[in-house]
Amino acid sequence: QVQLVESGGGLVQPGGSLRLSCAASGFTFSGLLMKWFRQAPGKERELVAFISPGGSGTYYRDSVKGRFTISRDNTKNTMYLQMNSLQPEDTAVYNCHAPQLGDYWGQGTQVTVSS
Repeated sequence: QVQLVESGGGLVQPGGSLRLSCAASGFTFSGLLMKWFRQAPGKERELVAFISPGGSGTYYRDSVKGRFTISRDNTKNTMYLQMNSLQPEDTAVYNCHAPQLGDYWGQGTQVTVSS
């Protein structure tokens, strides 16, 4: 069955870095556009970035442009989100998602940016 497993979150100081991973299984990963979302406490889920099936096309929300980099390794069925210059407003639970599969979500990974 479809599985999306996020990892790599943690507690980091402002200005620090984290690399999130999304391990996918149960579907043809290389054929699908993949997205990263995040949800902060008391706020709605928001799109952070997405990447085309082959990896050549990407999108970032304005607040993370120049700080975050989305990538994927289709040989490993894994997507990544490299997050640099983290700020407290980046604190959230981060989820990966394949919109063409419908309402499948992993458990998410918590990112906390705090001094």
